[in-house]
Amino acid sequence: MHSARRLVLSLSLLLLASFVSHADDTPQPAKAVLTLSGAISHTNSDNTYVFNMAMLEHLPQYSFTTDTPWFPEPHKFSGPLMRDILARVGADGETLTAIALNDYKVTIPVEDSTRFNLIVAIHKDDKSMPVRDKGPLFVIYPFDIDSETQSQLYYDRSIWQLKAIHVE
Repeated sequence: MHSARRLVLSLSLLLLASFVSHADDTPQPAKAVLTLSGAISHTNSDNTYVFNMAMLEHLPQYSFTTDTPWFPEPHKFSGPLMRDILARVGADGETLTAIALNDYKVTIPVEDSTRFNLIVAIHKDDKSMPVRDKGPLFVIYPFDIDSETQSQLYYDRSIWQLKAIHVE
């Protein structure tokens, strides 16, 4: 009887260890913050790839400080590069439709993710961004680093309160 309990305990611990070791690839749906769909080859939930905040923070992080049209002074933005997110999901398309929490949509050429250090910001000035401050996710271009991005075209592609990206 004791050996059966030990076996069950051992199997439970093995299962728990397996879950923990794969935790960065298995989001908890209630905490999902970004869903990618469309022309992607890697999925983790119903033909989509769902990220929670910890998964985004687990990707390599990139930061820059820039002026924007939305804030009166420059701010430091940090988060994963869009190209790293697209690589994680095996994106194979030319166009991204980025969708905000209020269902506002913008179209971003995939090429922007390779031409510029385009980030999905998860921090502003090293702090999480609440919804009322354009968070929790904000697609932002390096406006001060690359002068080409200092135009209405790229300002329009910067979408805050990002919730989903559809790859086509």
